[in-house]
Amino acid sequence: MTSINTNVSAMTALQSLSMINNNLDETQNRISTGYRVGAASDNAAYWSIATTMRSDNKALGAVEDALGLGQAKVDTAYTGMKAAIDVVDEIKTKLVAAREPGVDRNKIQSEIAELKNQLTSISESASFSGENWLNFDGAAVTKNVVASFNRSSAGAVSVGTIAIDASAVKLIGNNGAGVPTPADDDGILNKDALIGDDATKIAGNVMDIDISTAVLNQAAVDGAYTTAETVETVIDAMISNVDTALKSMTTAASNLGAAQSRMNIQSEFVSNLRDSIEKGVGTLVDADMTEESTRLKALQTQQQLGVQALSIANSSSQSLMSLFR
Repeated sequence: MTSINTNVSAMTALQSLSMINNNLDETQNRISTGYRVGAASDNAAYWSIATTMRSDNKALGAVEDALGLGQAKVDTAYTGMKAAIDVVDEIKTKLVAAREPGVDRNKIQSEIAELKNQLTSISESASFSGENWLNFDGAAVTKNVVASFNRSSAGAVSVGTIAIDASAVKLIGNNGAGVPTPADDDGILNKDALIGDDATKIAGNVMDIDISTAVLNQAAVDGAYTTAETVETVIDAMISNVDTALKSMTTAASNLGAAQSRMNIQSEFVSNLRDSIEKGVGTLVDADMTEESTRLKALQTQQQLGVQALSIANSSSQSLMSLFR
């Protein structure tokens, strides 16, 4: 039936053109934003997952920064420890040289005194971001470096850390310039190691080594040593204590090296994990630009044909005029 009140063809063409325009707007929005799912209304489930994973990825970025800061602290401590090992090696060499009869031990002691000052300088300078692991006051200290951000299957989040025992790498405690006492939290270089079998004798730790004092004591000037103690015996004990300190320093440097290695591995893992999460989120919400460009071309063609069909449908009613001529 042909009616002048209702143009069914035009209505159908208009509905079709409206749907084409909606699809065209959607495609153009995907192309402009690059997202297939840009809002919760596009796909609530995918949008929710993507939003959560993006948030977690930002947290992993903070973890990566924290690992970098932790690596810098460990590197600083390791550099200081390695430099201190070289200095203590030199002190041991000087003591061995002092063991030779006829040498000027006072001059050797002057060199050792400067080397001890260098040890103090190294331990005080090995600081990064206000933290010094080689020279500090207090008892046992554990340093925790943020290393991971975890989300369980139930959705609970937690932060993982790498623990480093700073007390095991401390070189000098709060009494670095004096004789250790039981109240002091001593470092590797000022452990309380008495020379000989007399508890009243001076401490034989690295920071208290003094050949000139040993010479005076052997001569019974201050009575701290018995006449049975020879200079050579005292120097031998000093060499033994220095060697013990070197072993502890080597162990501490090894522990720092192990921590460095673990942090490097963890940092690389976190970086790869962030890339994987970013890739997974992209798979869920990113638009396929090749597909969208093809779809855009097709919709533009459909739009042109729809406009043409609507134009034809609107002009069909005018043909009725010929029936009344």
